Amino acid sequence: MALIINNFNNLNHLEIMKAAQVQEKGGDFKIVELEKPTPKAKEVLIKVEACGICHSDAFVKDGTFPGIEYPRVPGHEVVGTIEEVGKEVKMWKKGQRIGVGWHGGHCFECDPCRRGDFINCQNAKVSGISYDGGYAEYMTAPQEAVASVPEELSSAEAAPLLCAGITVYNALRNSGIKPGDLVAVQGIGGLGHLAVQYAVKMGMRTVAVSHSDSKKELAKELGAQHFINTDKEDPAKALQNLGGARLILATAPVSKAITSVVDGLGIDGKLLMVAATGEPVEVSPMQLLMGRKSLSGWPSGTAKDSEDTLNFSALTQTVPKIEEYPLEKVNEAYERMISNKARFRVVLKP
Repeated sequence: MALIINNFNNLNHLEIMKAAQVQEKGGDFKIVELEKPTPKAKEVLIKVEACGICHSDAFVKDGTFPGIEYPRVPGHEVVGTIEEVGKEVKMWKKGQRIGVGWHGGHCFECDPCRRGDFINCQNAKVSGISYDGGYAEYMTAPQEAVASVPEELSSAEAAPLLCAGITVYNALRNSGIKPGDLVAVQGIGGLGHLAVQYAVKMGMRTVAVSHSDSKKELAKELGAQHFINTDKEDPAKALQNLGGARLILATAPVSKAITSVVDGLGIDGKLLMVAATGEPVEVSPMQLLMGRKSLSGWPSGTAKDSEDTLNFSALTQTVPKIEEYPLEKVNEAYERMISNKARFRVVLKP
């Protein structure tokens, strides 16, 4: 009897939080009450202030990520404050505002990690996939997955920068471009509208490439010097008329659209793909041989790359265009994102 009473008393002292959980492959998000997590020795407990909804969250909802386990709370664009740190955490303190992106931790032991290539860790964790993410009032994360957030950015503005922002910023800064180069951004959506801003603020001659004039005014507002409507003109010819692109950053996951811009590359031009599509891009060796052209891809980055992205964004006042929803409207918010109706990133507020 004493044991039963003791267990009952323990239950009364449990701290409960709300979360949006996917309980099975293809299932809807359900608002549930879960026990507030406790950080392990090398983790931090985060009180979530904002969490972006990313297209990659479909991996959880649709069950397409290898090894995904249910139930699972998604979310890898998380900003909040540290409420508690694990006993072995030294560099983070209670009350700090921090963020967690796609890269949710690494093992420090595999060959890429031993070479400092943490983004390619063979045992890498993904926030909201390997462990519960930010569609909740609280979450825990490994200390190496945490990035400091500058005070100039609001939590809602900063959240999408931890995936969409870092993806395009890190790709651009590692592409070899120099101020004055012609840089084309294919697709003016959640990633592309940030890529245009970053390219402009890095000093590039920036071309926005879209299939509709509906993005023309937005592209100009974001700073693009040129706009190409692919429904009205051949984008490759249009880019060649501008001198040929040193870099084309492919942000829209439409393989035919990416294929259509390959011949717009100039000498030593690079087509850099960050759009996650499983469909093949068609290109022949002859298209690349003359002019030393190349195709490549770029993953997002580590927590330190996230910090660099956030700091550059604060310095240059580069922020995403967002729509905010309360956690309770997660199904409505997710549908806005997955149907491409959102302009341009969706953010949940617990």
